[in-house]
Amino acid sequence: MANGKIQRITPQRRMIQEVLDKPDYHPTAAELYEDLRRRLPRISLGTVYRNLDLLVRNGLINKLDMGSSKSRYDGNTKKHHHIRCVSCHRMDDINALPAGQTEPQIKEIRGYRILDHHFEFVGLCPSCRNRQNAGEEKRL
Repeated sequence: MANGKIQRITPQRRMIQEVLDKPDYHPTAAELYEDLRRRLPRISLGTVYRNLDLLVRNGLINKLDMGSSKSRYDGNTKKHHHIRCVSCHRMDDINALPAGQTEPQIKEIRGYRILDHHFEFVGLCPSCRNRQNAGEEKRL
């Protein structure tokens, strides 16, 4: 967690990061809280939310808003896709599409029967890009 933005690595932050580093584990804040309480009985839900927010703001974890009312959190900050069960809301990582298949051809991934898919692009508008580029030039 030494990226220069978080000064103190508290036991709570360390434990949250360790729990979120599990592969294919994308808990809600409440699920994470229940998991952490077994190891840190005195931790509060507020502490979990504050630390999740801090870790997200510092780019150490990702907050996933994937079509349900509750956000989920991911310790894997590398670019990858997710798949979510419409019944139980379980979420898994997709690191690569099956070989030789394009998105409309995919009928099954990791044992899931595919019902639909959505993609979202995230970027900067021309004005923001210009401001960002101007800021980078000033630093040079």
